[in-house]
Amino acid sequence: MKKITQELIDRFYDLLSPCRLCPRNCGVDRINGELGNCGAGLEVKVASYHQHFGEEPPLVGRSGSGTIFFSHCNLHCVFCQNYEISQLGQGQRVSLEELAQYMLDLQNSGCHNINLVTPTPWVPQIVSGLKIAQERGLHIPVVYNCGGYEAVSTLKLLDGIIDIYMPDIKYSDDQCAEKYSKVKNYWSVVRSALKEMYYQVGNLKLSRGIAASGLLIRHLVLPNQLAGTKECFKFIAENLSIKIVVNVMAQYYPTFNAHKYPEINRRITLSEYRAAIDILKSYGLDAGFQQTIDTLYRKAIPEWGEWS
Repeated sequence: MKKITQELIDRFYDLLSPCRLCPRNCGVDRINGELGNCGAGLEVKVASYHQHFGEEPPLVGRSGSGTIFFSHCNLHCVFCQNYEISQLGQGQRVSLEELAQYMLDLQNSGCHNINLVTPTPWVPQIVSGLKIAQERGLHIPVVYNCGGYEAVSTLKLLDGIIDIYMPDIKYSDDQCAEKYSKVKNYWSVVRSALKEMYYQVGNLKLSRGIAASGLLIRHLVLPNQLAGTKECFKFIAENLSIKIVVNVMAQYYPTFNAHKYPEINRRITLSEYRAAIDILKSYGLDAGFQQTIDTLYRKAIPEWGEWS
């Protein structure tokens, strides 16, 4: 991680008034108490932080990923499995000093990284916390675990601060993105964001089996091929690299408001997941992970495939 200066932090905070941290550009004055489209204000909110052993193996290792779950989200997914945090805003306001201490506590617990979950609404505050933690000895990699709807201008400011980008690539169809995540132009935005992330960190690099830097992409398979899996994987292979690590995720289930949409009000089938894996392989993207499903329409079990 490069040394974080106060000048850089000031540039991040400037993005809060009017707010243009993410591509929504909602334009509210968060510095003076207004809430963004995401629901976030000025004081950072954290839902929880802990050693997490359910992430991808290169992040978890033996001692876990140091996960910090932030409240609020710039996407409004109707099927969000963490909707209490992302949509309802559950969490506690914490000071920047407290946020920095969370990071140091996780490092002291042996975690291999600091895993920032849904960081997008809170980038200025996170960078401020990282500066404090950095000055007190934080040295493990920082993971930016996001929904993929990121402003390239913000990502450019993060260059050298983030070691591992872990975005979702949710949809290749803007109509689906608007219907299920209430956001416009997702496909064009996520493609630009992924290119910038890849430019900054490249392919995933391991040190003794643990992720040190690079890009890892998640793709959640949706019922009825609504995620546009083929176009997502085609873009990755043709515009980034066939060495990109892709986690093809099987754990979709209808939660939150998914019951209002009949076409996604069910779990995925085994054939739908196998079709996604076949597409992945057809584009030569075989460096990532696959999951298994124990019984159709039942719980999707995150049993990870072997690391390639």
